[in-house]
Order: sequence, then structure tokens, then C-alpha cells
Amino acid sequence: MSEKDCDKESCSALELLDFKNALKQFQKLVEKMVTQKTKERLGLYIKDDDEIDYDKFYTTTQTLFGAEVKDHNIKTFFRKISNNLDARTEWCEIFGYFIGESDAMSSQMKEENMVFLVSEKQQITHAVVKRQDVLKGIVKVPHLDFTITSSQKGVLTIFNNQGDQTAINDTAWITGCDFLPQLKCVVAVTERTVIVWDYKSKGSQNNCFVIKPMENGLLCVCTVTMSDHLAKDNILMGDDKGYVHLLTVTSDHFGLKQSKSKGKKESQLQVLDSKTFNIVKRKLHDDWVVKIKYISDLNCFGSCSSDSIHSFVLDDIKRLEDNLPVKEFSVPKGVNAFTYCGKAKVIVTGGKYWGVFQEIVLL
Repeated sequence: MSEKDCDKESCSALELLDFKNALKQFQKLVEKMVTQKTKERLGLYIKDDDEIDYDKFYTTTQTLFGAEVKDHNIKTFFRKISNNLDARTEWCEIFGYFIGESDAMSSQMKEENMVFLVSEKQQITHAVVKRQDVLKGIVKVPHLDFTITSSQKGVLTIFNNQGDQTAINDTAWITGCDFLPQLKCVVAVTERTVIVWDYKSKGSQNNCFVIKPMENGLLCVCTVTMSDHLAKDNILMGDDKGYVHLLTVTSDHFGLKQSKSKGKKESQLQVLDSKTFNIVKRKLHDDWVVKIKYISDLNCFGSCSSDSIHSFVLDDIKRLEDNLPVKEFSVPKGVNAFTYCGKAKVIVTGGKYWGVFQEIVLL
């Protein structure tokens, strides 16, 4: 055997060894990602510098295997794990090779992503959703990987990669919904009530709490995300008389700790008197409050109305408890929607005039 042949064999052996080491590191990356996603869905994950998002997964995979790995294969592999943590994966998939029939991957992806998949359009039908119904709220909860929807005719639903579960099929119109991060419950508002759903209770242990009566018709709701109290959430609501309400709820109000410990507790809809809750309100608009949102980057809440004078309010939630002036903006015909861009430090509002948008620059 010539010296040249020996060099070739040595190089091949080294390349094989490097590839095996890369596979081991890739397997550890996948295992760490699955562990992280599992904790996220259980609400136990605390973000740190080692968090694996798509960008980090992509960069690490490219570093391990180089240009042989294509972008779309990395994205497909990442999406497959994200949507089904129990899915079987093979290392060859990262190179675009799949074991089985040619359409196995497509079929598998359709089964594993029962609700939402970016690369596919899919119509979602549900037996409980009523004819001529309208969705009034859609809230994505990224760290738990599910989406909450509320419909006008009283259907409150969670969609996730395991299917869907419906909590309420009521006669009252649900006008909005959100997620309570501390209590880990779903909150929704109707014309005269506030609903808190302990979605974590399975089957016969499903618990819904109805807080009533509320003075005016509630039109929108959001959660205040600044609370660091592990058993307390603050809820902002807007009504049809121009009032903004601040409702504070704790686990003691609903007996969540007790209900979790009783495994044989039957399904129930518990009615709670609104007078037993700490609710403050202040009239900020002269017309319906059509949207409310807490902007954590600004430590402020925003509310908007079709009122031409008090169209948009942006201030600290402490202003709801006193009579000090609030920061407000006037827009002809009012404001129907708004959103905040953190990078540009700009709030964009949309009103009734077609094609007219207004920017509020925050210095």
C-alpha cells in the first residue's frame, strides 16, 4: 500500500470520526431541545442564556454539519420536534432523507400538526362551533404552545397539538379572552360576566368560575403582565360606557389549590359574587372601549374608543385608582385598533377613516 493510499485512509477515518462526533453533539442538542419544550408546556421553564430557539438550533446544526445541510431541512426538522415532542426522528432527516415512502413525511406532518402548521393551509372544523358564529378573540400562548379562541355565541376553546378542548358552550356572547400567566387559567368576558377557566383540570374535573354581575357590558379584556406574585393576576377590561376596569384575582378566590388536590371533584360551573373581588374602574372614554392592551415595555396600558375626543389613552394603571389627568390623544371618528412596536418605539393606531393611520412616537 502506497503512502498516498495511507493518507487517504487516514483522512477518511478522521472524517468519519468527526462526523460521528457531530452526530453525538446533534443528538444532545435535540434531547436538550425536547427537555426545554416539555418544561415550557408544563409552565416550568425559566429562560436563560442556554435557551434553544430556532436561530440557535439553525446555527448549531450548520456548525456541526456545514453546507451539506439545507435551510428548509433544518426548518422541517425543528418544526417536527416543536409540534410533537414524542415524534420519532432520524439523523438522516436533517439531510433531507426520510425512511419509508416518499409521502410519509407529508402524511406524518399532517397527523402531528392537527391545528396550525405554517407551511400548510388547513381548515379547522369543530362540532361545537355554532352556525354563523364569529370569533371575537384569538390569543397565542407561545410558552405553552397553544392558542385560545372565543366566539360570539359563547364557545371558548383551546387549540393545541394534541387536538382541542372546549370549556364553555353558553348562550352569552363572549367578547374577548386572554391567558392568566400566574394562575395559569383562561379568562374571558361576556356582556355582564367574567369567566375564569381552570383548563388544566381534565375531564370530569373541569372547573369554570363565573364572576357576576358586572355593571356594564364588557367588550374587551387583557392581562397585566407585570405581576410577580405567583398566585395573583391583574385583569384589565373595557365596557360599553367608556369605563376601564382593573380586576385583581388570586388563587384563593377560586380555590384552585384545593380543586387540584381532590381527584374526584365533579365538573362544575361556580358562580362568584363580583362584590367579593377588588375591582376599580375609571371612565376614560365617552363611547365604547373597543380594545385594551397592557404594554409591558412601557409599563402602561392602552385603551381606544370611537370617541373623537378621548380616542386613545396611554398611561400607568395607577391612574385607574385616582383622578389625576391621563395621557390621551384625539383622533377624528376615534380609534378602532392599535399596536406597539418596541424596536421603533412607536404606537400605530387605526380609525374609521379608510387608509388613515396615525403614529404616536414615544421618546
